[in-house]
Amino acid sequence: MPTGSILVADDDSAIRTVLNQALSRAGYEVRLTSNAATLWRWVSQGDGDLVITDVVMPDENAFDLLPRIKKLRPDLPVIVMSAQNTFMTAIRASEKGAYEYLPKPFDLKELIGIVGRALAEPKNRKRTDDGDEGGENIPLVGRSPAMQEIYRVLARLMQTDLTVMISGESGTGKELVARALHDYGKRRSGPFVAINMAAIPRDLIESELFGHEKGAFTGAQARSAGRFEQAEGGTLFLDEIGDMPMDAQTRLLRVLQQGEYTTVGGRTAIKTDVRIVAATNKDLRQLINQGLFREDLFFRLNVVPIRLPPLRERAEDIPDLVRHFFNLAEKEGLPSKQIEPAAVERLKRYRWPGNIRELENLVRRLAALYPQDTITVNLIEQELSTPSIVPVEEETPRDEGLSTSVERFLAKYFSGYGDGLPPPGLYHRILKEVEYPLIGAALAATRGNQIKAAELLGVNRNTLRKKIRDLDVQVIRSSR
Repeated sequence: MPTGSILVADDDSAIRTVLNQALSRAGYEVRLTSNAATLWRWVSQGDGDLVITDVVMPDENAFDLLPRIKKLRPDLPVIVMSAQNTFMTAIRASEKGAYEYLPKPFDLKELIGIVGRALAEPKNRKRTDDGDEGGENIPLVGRSPAMQEIYRVLARLMQTDLTVMISGESGTGKELVARALHDYGKRRSGPFVAINMAAIPRDLIESELFGHEKGAFTGAQARSAGRFEQAEGGTLFLDEIGDMPMDAQTRLLRVLQQGEYTTVGGRTAIKTDVRIVAATNKDLRQLINQGLFREDLFFRLNVVPIRLPPLRERAEDIPDLVRHFFNLAEKEGLPSKQIEPAAVERLKRYRWPGNIRELENLVRRLAALYPQDTITVNLIEQELSTPSIVPVEEETPRDEGLSTSVERFLAKYFSGYGDGLPPPGLYHRILKEVEYPLIGAALAATRGNQIKAAELLGVNRNTLRKKIRDLDVQVIRSSR
């Protein structure tokens, strides 16, 4: 059986009893106290192999005690428990040197497992104590079990440069998570640069990412710095990574492998020191099977995967989110509002296809348009029956034809240039945009058989081979 002495500090006698029984059954010697003073005396005397402590105790906050413990006994693992269960609680626990953070209520089997791992680890771990709480502006809101797990993962990542892949539906807050990783991580003093792959014309993505030299292409009248150069020493957030064209994927893979890149039209390799955080609302494994995303790039980006749950899977967070958004609206000058419990329950039963973004838009509308101080369930019913909650531009008509879809794309494409015009060569670029997914779909449908794909498309086999080569379409053969 495991051995070791565990010091437990919690002012809740029921918690102490439960921990005493569970840890004793697991084979550990347990000492219990209800205050921080006794815990500090035991630690000062050299007692205990591991500490389990609540954050809030009658005489002292554990976050004030933790730095003293780590200074006196840096190898002593400390597990912090809290019923506050916010993102900042997890971050502060990590910053103050805690081995692990556990939200209350916790799973006893998980706790026993964490204790065993902590006691088995080498005693020369170094932890960073920045001592900075990071202010009161909480970037992520929610106390559901799903969010608690995300907070714990983020807390472990703050002092690393590991590449992170954030997946989740549109509106779940992927950029907020990326910003939190930057703002509370060791690169916080560097720049945070975001780029949305879906919002940039495919032929300009490489120039946007890596920059270009004067004369590199028509319209390149001066050298331009890319996002990698702008993010040097900081974090580069690649949103909607699934929309990155294949040639740009190849160049990005080279950066991740070699730590350097060249500008478009340049010849000199440029070293880069950037942390990559990517995000997607698509199934990248499905794109890989369709030949639209490089598998080797996926594995390079997917070092630490984080899945953000849709709002319908964390409905218990809606009350906290509503209060948070009402507070933000009030700080922006909108009237203060309350919401009755029945109205909150109605919100919790809604499916939220637009996720947190949809909820935020609803709360702002409630604060701005209704004179009542208290939002009732009837007002909520009225709002939820209105189809305008989800932004129109994010919806795609079910029966929309290809021609209409292209028209919408072109309207958005031209509007992105304001009063100017896109670079010359638009006709061929648009044809290339259509050819790439068409050929990829044909190859996926025929499991990589180019003869069958050419027959399906109605083109000559040699023509298809040339298109595959020119467009850099990845062909994946399957015998299934």
